[in-house]
Amino acid sequence: MLPSVLQRKTSDHIPVLADDVRRLVAVKPGETVVDATFGAGGHAELLAADLQGQGRYVAVDRDPTVQPYFESFKRRFGSLQPRLLRGEFSLVLEGLAANDVEADVVLLDLGVSSMQLDVPARGFSYATDAPLDMRMDPSGELTAAQLVNEESERELANIFKRYGEERYARQIARSIVRRRPIDSTAELVDVIKSAIPAPARFGDGHPAKRVFQALRIAVNDELGALERALPAAFAMLRPGGRLAVISFHSLEDRMVKQFMRDGERGCTCPPDFPVCVCGNEPVLRALSRRPLRASEDEVAHNPRAASAKLRVAVKV
Repeated sequence: MLPSVLQRKTSDHIPVLADDVRRLVAVKPGETVVDATFGAGGHAELLAADLQGQGRYVAVDRDPTVQPYFESFKRRFGSLQPRLLRGEFSLVLEGLAANDVEADVVLLDLGVSSMQLDVPARGFSYATDAPLDMRMDPSGELTAAQLVNEESERELANIFKRYGEERYARQIARSIVRRRPIDSTAELVDVIKSAIPAPARFGDGHPAKRVFQALRIAVNDELGALERALPAAFAMLRPGGRLAVISFHSLEDRMVKQFMRDGERGCTCPPDFPVCVCGNEPVLRALSRRPLRASEDEVAHNPRAASAKLRVAVKV
């Protein structure tokens, strides 16, 4: 058996909740795994090892910088015939499902990856100065700078409120419009700080955290992608197949929770019907009522795991 992920800590990348993912999806030799957010391959190494050289591993990612990580993975696990499919995961999963590709495990590790956050030039981080970019796929057309400098005050406020749940969305949007053009992360951070009350600047977390999250989600259509990906991933699963989703903020987790609840409920009749007439039956079973969270030990080793939530369901 491989040591736990905490014991396998590397300086480059630590996959979150990896031991829980591995335990709950329980990969068996001969199965097919679709890793829809391959990233640096942290989860992939653990799941591929459990295949014991028998089965298939399909990696998906929109970011071209995953290529060297995948090549390293391929050298280690060549017997699994690893395949890398480049593209936004919902579109790739929909294509696979439409072509009747079947899987035993589908993993979705949502949000921004370590290799994106750790490269300042990509503009994901509010901790370092860089161009306002935030594209997970550098060939994408829309950047954070375009949103910040071209959207109306009202639309910016809607983005910050909807995707960042930012309390001071209107004040921040107003300040942005007044200060435009804004071309760097440092400029945006300064505007955000100037727009909110002084006590809020020293509250829970960095004052720019929610705005940066909102812009990133909007630039990459992350919630739209998740909404499309969940049914496509489920459609690919064989009976007994497992769907594992790691989310990092409440908007994602609510979508995953609702999707799994709907699948467990089956019946879609109105609540006031005395008996079921739709005939729909449950199609999945969630493996826990509540999402799994990282332990204190894991968070101490990897602070990015603090906000991670894992939900796993089995197709019945």
